[in-house]
Amino acid sequence: MQCPLLYRFRVIDKLPSAPSAPAARGTLVHSVLERLFDLPADGRTIEAAAAMVEPQWQAMLASEPELSDLMDESDPAAVAGWFSDAVTLIEKWFTLEDPTRLEPKERELYVETDLDGLTVRGYVDRLDLTATGEMRVVDYKTGKAPLEQFEAKAWFQMKFYGLVLWRLHGRVPRMLQLVYLGGDSKILRYCPDEDELLAVERKIKALWKAIETAAETGDWQPRTSKLCDWCDHRALCPAWGGTPPPLPERAAVRALDPHASAAQELGDD
Repeated sequence: MQCPLLYRFRVIDKLPSAPSAPAARGTLVHSVLERLFDLPADGRTIEAAAAMVEPQWQAMLASEPELSDLMDESDPAAVAGWFSDAVTLIEKWFTLEDPTRLEPKERELYVETDLDGLTVRGYVDRLDLTATGEMRVVDYKTGKAPLEQFEAKAWFQMKFYGLVLWRLHGRVPRMLQLVYLGGDSKILRYCPDEDELLAVERKIKALWKAIETAAETGDWQPRTSKLCDWCDHRALCPAWGGTPPPLPERAAVRALDPHASAAQELGDD
């Protein structure tokens, strides 16, 4: 949706992206909020959450050593600032939700379903369930809430989750909830209906058809936007005077078969 050429660079060419400080901080905060619910309700305090930040960061470094480039460990002030920024986001969450009164049904829930032969999958940050079985889908965002006219992208992601859960359980989620921790911090809520989720399903199928066409023709066109300023591969983009690398062997298979794409990634590693 953002850029067909970027899809190619990520999925087919497997071009690496430089570690991003905001993305790494977001992953760190997500990890803490997920694990906080391992504690008994009365132990889910700001202090307990803050104490998890550094150990969770060390766990991230163990699995992705390249993240160490984001922090100058020789500078105590920089290290303290890194952890302080993460704690600030977590503290904002406590002003929006009370974890002592929440008992999530699932956290970091992997969901997958089939849409007429197309497999769709994703990870839900949190799934809350009422006593009557109604679902609330929750997603944490460590950035600031977008202006209303730019909310569509975030809601598409949430409606995607809603569609998958509907297909899996036969019930439309009662509520979709976006928890923004950056900026002024706020919660956005939306109650979807079947017609809206069916529209998302049609859009997903149309997107997949576009991917199939690009894979068959090898024509992955760039789509420019303000996001180009943050693209790791802008120097290779013809829209900005660059030249993409030649398409690799079996490019169409890599574009359409997630197993082939994963196998290629393992082979590169």
